[in-house]
Amino acid sequence: MDFAWTDEQQAFRQKLKDFLAENLPDDWEKFSEHGPASPALTKFAREFCAKLAENGMLFPHWPVEMGGEGLGPWEQQILAEEMWIAGEPRGGQYMNVNWIGPTLEKYGSEEQKTRYLKPITDGATLWCQGFSEPDAGSDLASLRTRAELSDGNYVINGQKIWTSYAGLADTCFLLTRTSDDRKRGITILLVPMDTPGITVRQIPSLIGEGDIHEVFFDDVTVPESARLGEEGQAWEIIAYSLRNERLGIPRFYLARAALDRAVAMLQERNDFSGEIVRAEASRCAALCEAARTASYAIVQKRVDGLQVGSESSSARFATVMCERAVCEFVVEFVPEALAGASPYLKMHHQRGIVAGVAAGAAEIQLNIIASEVLELPREPR
Repeated sequence: MDFAWTDEQQAFRQKLKDFLAENLPDDWEKFSEHGPASPALTKFAREFCAKLAENGMLFPHWPVEMGGEGLGPWEQQILAEEMWIAGEPRGGQYMNVNWIGPTLEKYGSEEQKTRYLKPITDGATLWCQGFSEPDAGSDLASLRTRAELSDGNYVINGQKIWTSYAGLADTCFLLTRTSDDRKRGITILLVPMDTPGITVRQIPSLIGEGDIHEVFFDDVTVPESARLGEEGQAWEIIAYSLRNERLGIPRFYLARAALDRAVAMLQERNDFSGEIVRAEASRCAALCEAARTASYAIVQKRVDGLQVGSESSSARFATVMCERAVCEFVVEFVPEALAGASPYLKMHHQRGIVAGVAAGAAEIQLNIIASEVLELPREPR
């Protein structure tokens, strides 16, 4: 089996590297400490993504009929890797590129496509996803935010939590309950964030400025045309969306780059000769490689047109393990990096410590692995 990149893929990666070198400011590593959801980085991302769009590099993996270059999953992976190793200068707009745009294209009405796709392709808009609730984290079937249809409008009441980018987002991809059926009662609404009745409260955290929020909906009214797909179709749409979401977030790539930076700092001061530090660095490198190969296996399944199943949870948890290990390595051996000695390692730490929560809690992934991969019984025998 040939694991090498093709000449075309290597050229595509170099094109991205050159673009980043030309368009990121000299103080980018320090600037990126603000975090992807901060006002400063969000403002920068709107300008940066517009440049990406102008140069055909914001969504090159989209089909030609959607305005993309028709490239494949491997190019999407390369794009994500180069953006993440740089500290993700697209900010929250990676969501638009990875899954919101393709989901709108597949399930949206013509009116919705006209309204929402152009701002995405222009790199000019930011979305947030209204999924988790106080009593419905990764178990979306337990959500309680309700939307009642009355006289051609949905009236929404409820609360979302841990919502990334909500403070600055233009539109919310909102999961609501329209009937009491556990799964078939869930419906998606596309809700402008300036709609009256929406209150956003930032949740203070260690992961950067403005990253997570509570969002309250009090008699928020949107037209029936805001519904994406049919009532009760959310489960199908979300399944499609998440297959796109999980591809294109290569945290393992940033983790390995951070590990290499940390080791370089230790070597520079002649502190990398001890058995313990070298063994821990090797363990971190092995975990990063395991996460990479597990993720690449999923990319190849998509290339081959095969369905991606519960193995994505195994790849997801492998990434969590490598992120945690690298964060712990930095804290143990180069703690000064987090106190200003290395803006890059501080940036990674802010992103790495949430790896077990973002995009599905690690514990949920382990439950899926236990039941669907290992086929373990739910009750002791």
